[in-house]
Amino acid sequence: MNITGKTKLCIIIGDPVEHSLSPAMHNAAYVALGIDHEFVFVASRVALKDVKDVIRAMRVMGFRGLTCTVPHKIEVMKYLDKIDPIAQKIGAVNTVVNENGILTGYNTDWLGTVIPLEKHGTLKNKKVALIGAGGAARACGYGVIEKGATLTIFNRTVEKAERLAEEFGKNVGTGRDLSLLHEYDIILNATSIGMGNHEGVSPVPKSSIQKNQIVFDAVYSPFETQLLKDAKEQGATIIHGTEMLLHQGTEQFRLYTGHEAPESVMRKVLEKAL
Repeated sequence: MNITGKTKLCIIIGDPVEHSLSPAMHNAAYVALGIDHEFVFVASRVALKDVKDVIRAMRVMGFRGLTCTVPHKIEVMKYLDKIDPIAQKIGAVNTVVNENGILTGYNTDWLGTVIPLEKHGTLKNKKVALIGAGGAARACGYGVIEKGATLTIFNRTVEKAERLAEEFGKNVGTGRDLSLLHEYDIILNATSIGMGNHEGVSPVPKSSIQKNQIVFDAVYSPFETQLLKDAKEQGATIIHGTEMLLHQGTEQFRLYTGHEAPESVMRKVLEKAL
């Protein structure tokens, strides 16, 4: 790294955030493009109640970019000057860009969902089961709906799933019985189950996974969650959470720096780390 007094700060906040690979991924990309004197990417663990203070610091200190992970993607929206129309529809922000003191919120998570899925074929008319109804789930749901899929949301708090389904509108319903997941083409986990204190736990019964399905887990640490292990044993096609991290990150990189991201460099960092 070639940090100077002119280097602009990009920061990821979450709670927890110590597991994040975003700093390594972005900083390697800066070095690869020879712009590591212009940008540096760091991480900070921030409690939900302190998000407002972070936004104030972003204005005062001139941070270039703010990446938001769990649980800050909805809370941060309260304190921004502008919100991109896609992020507004999703109802969550994972990327904040500072343009001369004007803070604009974006959402790149939806691209992290659809790009890996479309490598396995069109999403049009596919039946997607989404596990979760939080900030990440909003982006995942928006993405598959935009690409023509029908969506069913499963969530521990059914009322939250119902509210999200209502926001999304047509082609969206809710489900309660996880044993019926075998009826779907794609199972997408957008909860934190599988990481941290929940490592080794799957949100989906193994018996509900079929070999003709695609199973995508947004959790990337550990690299292969219990859900993906179960899906692999059942013969399903699996997509690791690193794919979501990578593809949301390449668009985020462009927003922060104005440069196209060196995808191969960023992928290599993730593979090495995990």
